[in-house]
Amino acid sequence: MRLPFKNAPRWIVFAVDVIIAVMALVVAYLVRFDTTNLPFDEEYHIFVRGLPYFILARSITFFAFRIYKGMLRHTASADVKRVIFATTSGTFLLILMSFVKYRFFDGFFLFPSSVILVEYFVCISFLLVFRFAVKLLYMEGVKRTKDQIPTVIYGAGTYGLITKHTIDKEVGLEGKIVCFIDDDNKKLGKSLEGLKIFHSNSLEQVIKSNNIERLIMAIKNPDKTNKRKVIETCLANDVEILNVPSPTEWINGEFTTGQIKPVKIEDLLGRASIKLDTDKLRDEFDHKVILVTGAAGSIGSEIVRQLVEYNPKMVIMLDQAESALYNLEMELKEKRSLHLTESVIGDIRNYERLENLFNTFKPQIVFHAAAYKHVPLMENNPSEAILTNVQGSKNLVDLSMQYKAEKFVLISTDKAVNPTNVMGCSKRIAEIYAQSASRESKTKFITTRFGNVLGSNGSVIPLFKKQIEAGGPLTVTHKDITRYFMTIPEAVALVLEAEAMGKGSEIFVFDMGESVRIYDLAKKMIKLSGLELGKDIEIKITGLRPGEKLYEELLTNEENTVKTHHPQIMIAKVREYDFEEISQHISDLTSMFQDQNNEEIVKMMKWIVPEFRSNNSEFEKLDK
Repeated sequence: MRLPFKNAPRWIVFAVDVIIAVMALVVAYLVRFDTTNLPFDEEYHIFVRGLPYFILARSITFFAFRIYKGMLRHTASADVKRVIFATTSGTFLLILMSFVKYRFFDGFFLFPSSVILVEYFVCISFLLVFRFAVKLLYMEGVKRTKDQIPTVIYGAGTYGLITKHTIDKEVGLEGKIVCFIDDDNKKLGKSLEGLKIFHSNSLEQVIKSNNIERLIMAIKNPDKTNKRKVIETCLANDVEILNVPSPTEWINGEFTTGQIKPVKIEDLLGRASIKLDTDKLRDEFDHKVILVTGAAGSIGSEIVRQLVEYNPKMVIMLDQAESALYNLEMELKEKRSLHLTESVIGDIRNYERLENLFNTFKPQIVFHAAAYKHVPLMENNPSEAILTNVQGSKNLVDLSMQYKAEKFVLISTDKAVNPTNVMGCSKRIAEIYAQSASRESKTKFITTRFGNVLGSNGSVIPLFKKQIEAGGPLTVTHKDITRYFMTIPEAVALVLEAEAMGKGSEIFVFDMGESVRIYDLAKKMIKLSGLELGKDIEIKITGLRPGEKLYEELLTNEENTVKTHHPQIMIAKVREYDFEEISQHISDLTSMFQDQNNEEIVKMMKWIVPEFRSNNSEFEKLDK
């Protein structure tokens, strides 16, 4: 059944409400007086004389509380409150009018007190029944206009219930909610608004028995392992996956179906939440002057975001990327954290600029995230790799020692392990220098080493997203190539934790979980986008790029690890280098920049790092 009009004029709703109130008064009379002994002439005359006063009292309070303004088809708890308050106020006004009439006019009350009492409850009931009846008719009409796509909601809590209500009342998202699934064993077998709750482990059976075509994730704090299993199950059974955003992201605090978006690939790769010792971190960074190089980059900017939560005296944001640094400033301004930061435009290769910075701000902690990181580009430009990744790092290490910084954290990469490319080797040389400097200074030099971060500049996931938006193909260098992945906030959280536990000269290795085959990642991203591989879009194998490995390592064969108090952070045991010797080697290496002889530069790099063996590169001949 469809309603005759979508938005009833307010005067009609007001008139209907008054008529309902009069009906409630009639019902109250019928309840109060025995209808078998009609007519009751005396009571009839009282009823007629008091009716105008009754209509006036109800009209005044209905108007005052604006109960006619609520959209009947979306009646909610706020509307119920208004109806109750308006009816209660009207009843008190009626009693007051009745008392005035009795005391100052003819000595008679408007109505018997029992009639007024009965009418009060009947009026509230009738007004609410009217509103919910309209809402029910509207929702039934909406359901009939929707495509009945069998849908399951993941989350049988408050968010799941809000999601169901929103889908039921809006036309924007087609779908018939069939059941709920949840991780909580206590909810197993129970019902929510007449729909059965199943455990998330039985999702595949639920999909097959109910022909489920869509799953909506509406759960506040899901177990990440269970969440990943749910997504994997949906992908295997061609079930569309949508996600309800966090309540903090709801527009004006309200949720609509328009905010339901496809699930992100990060949800599929995410792992158990990282637990940090926040008290220790707050003690570590409280009221400290902290320098972050590469502050406008994906890792550097996240370091800044997390640091400002620990009440530092100042976070100096150093980067040569003017626009990106400005964007970070605007973000911090919106979050009211900009006063804790200072932006500095500069290049880590410029020693004089860095010395002026250290002399001005006297940073106590340095997070060094500035680097050239793209493997193919650095393979073609070794001179730039050594000038930034090696000489730039040396400048910062030397100045940290000179100005007696407490700690220095070098952000390194898994590509520094058994490097097969110029970029990885340049980072390994920076590691060696920072590690050896710890034995020559009171400054504690710490290195953190991890793999690819999801969503970072130039990483594979943003590339795949762009390629999908362009219609493909998705480019994969090798069908068997694998990589470790970690979200940017996860990686930075572990960096801060490693800084707090570092005693100096450690190379901290992060637990990156299981490696991911890039070809499988591409297929999953295609599915999550609602496309079909081979029909809507293709994957193209392009061949390994210069310097690229099939798989990345976090430790060399000569290294092992020592556990720390944090289960996701280990310390790599590596061979030691003499500080003066490695310092001289780096000086010899960077002096080659003037000649721009790439072959001689790489030859020197291989001499400094003997395990550097080029792969799929013109420099392979130097290994023979």
